[in-house]
Amino acid sequence: MPLDSEKLHKVLARAGLGSRRQIETWIEEGRVSVDGKTAQLGDRVVGTEKIRVDGRPVSAKRLSQPPTRVIAYHKPEGQMVTRDDPQQRDTVFDHLPKLKEGRWIAIGRLDLNTSGLLLFTNNGELANALMHPSRQIQREYSVRVHGIASEAVLTKLTHGVELDDGPARFEEIVDSGGSGTNHWNYVLIVEGRKREVRRLWESQGLTVNRLIRVRFGSYELPPALRKGRHRQLTVKEINELRELADLPPEQDCAPKKRRISLKRAPKDRPKKKQSGKTDNNSPYRSRKRRA
Repeated sequence: MPLDSEKLHKVLARAGLGSRRQIETWIEEGRVSVDGKTAQLGDRVVGTEKIRVDGRPVSAKRLSQPPTRVIAYHKPEGQMVTRDDPQQRDTVFDHLPKLKEGRWIAIGRLDLNTSGLLLFTNNGELANALMHPSRQIQREYSVRVHGIASEAVLTKLTHGVELDDGPARFEEIVDSGGSGTNHWNYVLIVEGRKREVRRLWESQGLTVNRLIRVRFGSYELPPALRKGRHRQLTVKEINELRELADLPPEQDCAPKKRRISLKRAPKDRPKKKQSGKTDNNSPYRSRKRRA
């Protein structure tokens, strides 16, 4: 096999047909063929073969690797991160721009009642690498908690607690102010387990009543990006994500059309002196680091 060959399941995943795991399952089930022969796990291709899935040919154009595109989407509460919902609820994919080739792949998920930053890409390899637990990609959230968290509780949450699917912890908790029984914090995790942030607080008898993802890896939610809107990432921003995924940079991965760039959030959010009533609706709040 030529040196430039790639594993079949990797090529099909990059084409947006499904995740690598899904495609491996299809191959095991005999649903994929290469040049008329049933494919086997571990098969490699160079891109000139005739590949079929469930008897349907996969076009050479789709198999060719298009320029990587990534968009940032500000997910509102109440939207599902799924392509098909049996209850016909609103989904994030209903609000994304159309692709001529491939499909948008969500880099991670947010539950129904969580808002904030979601990244989508047309590159399955990039999506899989960024979601893989071994990468330890940082995810930052602004979280409003109902209840008083003592210093002992905060220490316990950063040292680790046992959840029903194993131990978990916050890498960091940063005080962000609040009033009454509602208090805001920035929290940092490096896993993407289901409802992990909520479950960590709930393990200490505290309830999360607002949860907003404000950063994924190197990319922060732009303050000017309104809920339900999306933004194309620049070549530089895409390559910062590719570096996190240990993938080589791309030189021509921006779409060939005019787009409006929004100002990115600063790396260190300014510390604003709180006066009067606290704005509990903004994820961009002052940080006060715990000693």
